[in-house]
Amino acid sequence: MKVIGVGAMRRMDRQAIAELGISEEILMENAGKAAYQVLLREFGVAGRQYALFCGAGNNGGDGLVVARHILSGGGTPKVFLLGDPERFQGAARTHLEIVAKLPIAMERVTDAVALEAALGDCDGIVDALLGTGLDRPVSGLFKEAIDLLNLSGRPVLSLDIPSGVNGDTGEVMGTAVRADHTVAFGLPKIGNLLYPGAGLCGSLQVCHISFPPCLYEDEALPLSTNAFIPLPLRERTAHKGAMGDVLFIAGAQGYFGAPYFAAMSLLKAGGGYARLAAPRTMTPFLATRGSEIVFVPQQETASGSIALANREALLALAQRVDMVVIGPGLSLAEETQQLVRELAAGIVRPLLLDGDGITALCGHREIIRDRRAPTVLTPHLGEMARLTGRPLPEIERGRMAVLQETAADLKAWIVLKGARSLIGTPSGRVFINMTGNPGMATAGAGDVLTGTIAAMAGLGLPIEEAVRKGVFLHGLSGDLAAADKGEDGITAQDILNYLPYALKTDREDPAALERYEIPVLG
Repeated sequence: MKVIGVGAMRRMDRQAIAELGISEEILMENAGKAAYQVLLREFGVAGRQYALFCGAGNNGGDGLVVARHILSGGGTPKVFLLGDPERFQGAARTHLEIVAKLPIAMERVTDAVALEAALGDCDGIVDALLGTGLDRPVSGLFKEAIDLLNLSGRPVLSLDIPSGVNGDTGEVMGTAVRADHTVAFGLPKIGNLLYPGAGLCGSLQVCHISFPPCLYEDEALPLSTNAFIPLPLRERTAHKGAMGDVLFIAGAQGYFGAPYFAAMSLLKAGGGYARLAAPRTMTPFLATRGSEIVFVPQQETASGSIALANREALLALAQRVDMVVIGPGLSLAEETQQLVRELAAGIVRPLLLDGDGITALCGHREIIRDRRAPTVLTPHLGEMARLTGRPLPEIERGRMAVLQETAADLKAWIVLKGARSLIGTPSGRVFINMTGNPGMATAGAGDVLTGTIAAMAGLGLPIEEAVRKGVFLHGLSGDLAAADKGEDGITAQDILNYLPYALKTDREDPAALERYEIPVLG
């Protein structure tokens, strides 16, 4: 499903009105009616009382449509206007004038006392306060109203986005509504899907409000959820060499887990041949854990990392494999970092850089930019800050735009890891991944991701689809582990062990994957 920013959504609204002749009143009516249908299905309407918190903008207008439908459905709506009714314009004013003629209680609120009393009597709340256009911290009466709403204990339906959440970033602008259900209009906004905003939406649903597919499926829209990609079939005549031959350059003294998890995850995710180039003295210990891995012992530095002297042999080996992964547990030793730079510049196979491999190239972005074969980077937020030279808070606030810019500049596929990992492409597209859970915030989880992505390439998916599918399956594996064990205490080993079950679920149980799709209201 396409995802949209606030500015682009406004342009789509204007396009529907100006070019397609769909009036603003119709769009608002459809939005309010869709929200009402959720209210009816989830909470019930007949004989129930609802408090509707309405701001003076179009979000408030949507709320007024809901109030009218509640009345029509046998419920009792009470509208609280936070803001001057004279500020209502266009379709919102039209619906205000309609509601004013109906037997619907409507009160202009100037302090929080009236709200507190009303919340004690209602069966549910409709949040139509601020909408998606919020760009400054919530304060004054709106802050008091949101705080009271959150303390009420009543079920809440938010229209478009919980009030107080930034529609472009998912930031909480001081305070925000905690909704039980949210209906996004037109398309889901970025703030509906990125945390912390995503965690405040409750059950998220979308209504296209009568937009035709040429608008909401427009390929020019660069943001999407990471939709399902079918796994390639495993041919009956398949052999290990046909399922992906990947070289992992990883490991250093003290970092035994990272190289093991990266190489072993290739095999657990269906890949055929994992070669691990690790420091010589580590190899016997790693072999006791992963005897299926093919080891390529490496000369070491004094600190126990891979030495620069291995350069020519590694370049020659890289020529014979399908893909190379560099970085898991590699160390920040300068000699090893120099080796990474020379390898990245010389390898002409698809290359995945993770962890210390990314750090080695942070001050040498031209190496990535000038590569002739596909490059994949899997940074967390801190590594992304180092890679771009931007402060971490700037990355956190504007991760979508920074990812688009960086992926296009480096001509690379970038997985920005975190809750709702983002996948940026050289063409400027971004995919929001919907699998995964907080239990995956554990050491080694990122190393499992690298091997899973490499396995998808080995199975025959094009590089972009391999990256997307690898991220999806990695999160699905974590979700299957959490379903069996709970989120607390999940380890990288658990994510690794559940990879075969993730592939089995992906191939055989499409119904189990429906939870990762955003429902669309008719």
